[in-house]
Amino acid sequence: MHHSDAPAIREIPVGDEGAGPYGIAAGPDGALWITLVHSGRIARLALDGELVEYPLDSPECRPMIITPGPDGALWFARSQDHRIGRVTVDGETESFPVPTPGSGPFGITAGPDEAMWFTEMNTDRIGRITGTGEVTEFALPHAGAFPSAITAGPDGALWFTLNQANAIGRITVHGDIVTHPLPTAGAAPVGITSDGTALWFVEIAAGQIGRISVEGEIKEFPLPDRAAKPHAIVAASTGECWFTEWGANRVGRITESGEIAEYSLPSPSSEPHGLTLGPDGALWVALETGGVARVER
Repeated sequence: MHHSDAPAIREIPVGDEGAGPYGIAAGPDGALWITLVHSGRIARLALDGELVEYPLDSPECRPMIITPGPDGALWFARSQDHRIGRVTVDGETESFPVPTPGSGPFGITAGPDEAMWFTEMNTDRIGRITGTGEVTEFALPHAGAFPSAITAGPDGALWFTLNQANAIGRITVHGDIVTHPLPTAGAAPVGITSDGTALWFVEIAAGQIGRISVEGEIKEFPLPDRAAKPHAIVAASTGECWFTEWGANRVGRITESGEIAEYSLPSPSSEPHGLTLGPDGALWVALETGGVARVER
């Protein structure tokens, strides 16, 4: 269903069309931090609109998902040069190589163990990196699984999507792995989030939102537009999540009862990807065509 009374949405440019805002996270400094995937930069956007960009040591490194770490810095995956990046709120950057060649890190999240956990799309591994850059890798039980997004679950484990294995995975901080196949074939899950009770994820190929309990029970909710290509998802509260529809130029909201509302973004074909809850209580969305959208909730 669609809500008739759409929220106020404002778009803010953060780079030219070729820069490619992709991931976005709220930093501990009260600003939004954005990966510019095509220009190899990290941008900091203050709530008053002040924008600062920090170039990385490789313009072709393709920074993807970004998230705050337990050390007060922002951590991000660099998929093209297979490194994990770190930027302080003062803009100091460093990066650490992933041991397995050609790993293609993509998703990253803070774990319950004071370390960062990330996915390796190309090499079927989950990685753990300490604040000093020490990396441990855990092999998945599937070949060609294409692990994508990852998040800390309410049960003290890490949960992740297996895009090509069509499953949701769970790994403990000790490296024990379990996978849960999805009911819908070829659903291709990507984004995942925790609402504090369960995990929510998007199925980009099936046009559905999924929910999985920590016991592994899965429910799927079809979108009104099954070709919308949902991409990323974030929990606003227990039983309420927001998600991007990359293929339909919209953001959506879903509740635990399965009620769905969708809202069109102002600029056509803006390619919404990552999203986060801002320090101002609004939803912020990275638009790969060169901006971010602020959505009143």
